[in-house]
Amino acid sequence: MKREIDNEYKLSIEQASAAEQRGDLDGAFSALERAHILGQRYLFRHLYTHWWMLKLGAQREDLGEVFGQIVRLLGTFPAYLVGWVPIGNTGGSNVSAIKPMPLPADIAHLFTEYSVRHGVLKRAALALCFALAGLAMLCIVSV
Repeated sequence: MKREIDNEYKLSIEQASAAEQRGDLDGAFSALERAHILGQRYLFRHLYTHWWMLKLGAQREDLGEVFGQIVRLLGTFPAYLVGWVPIGNTGGSNVSAIKPMPLPADIAHLFTEYSVRHGVLKRAALALCFALAGLAMLCIVSV
């Protein structure tokens, strides 16, 4: 992960934590939306951000957000496996989970080299390798 993306992600998480501690749940959620943009290409950061959004949705008693975050948590791993990352997506239930969105101007430069197509092709090649390895193992075991 690029060091600058990592630093920006950590800063967003710190801002979310500080806002939550102040009781500013909307501010915390806003910081998590930024963290989502920065971390969604990385499985554990993506899951963590959605988990925290779910928690904040429950604290705000926003059932729509809670339901939306449950759906997103369930979809994160399959989307990661195929490499689908809708760049710029803020991760809240108020937007489509599969819709790319414009990047905030101050972090757009961090994504100039990113390509959804490259992510999908990379994961597809990896999945094919695992499938072929599994098939080879089955052939060896059955002999």
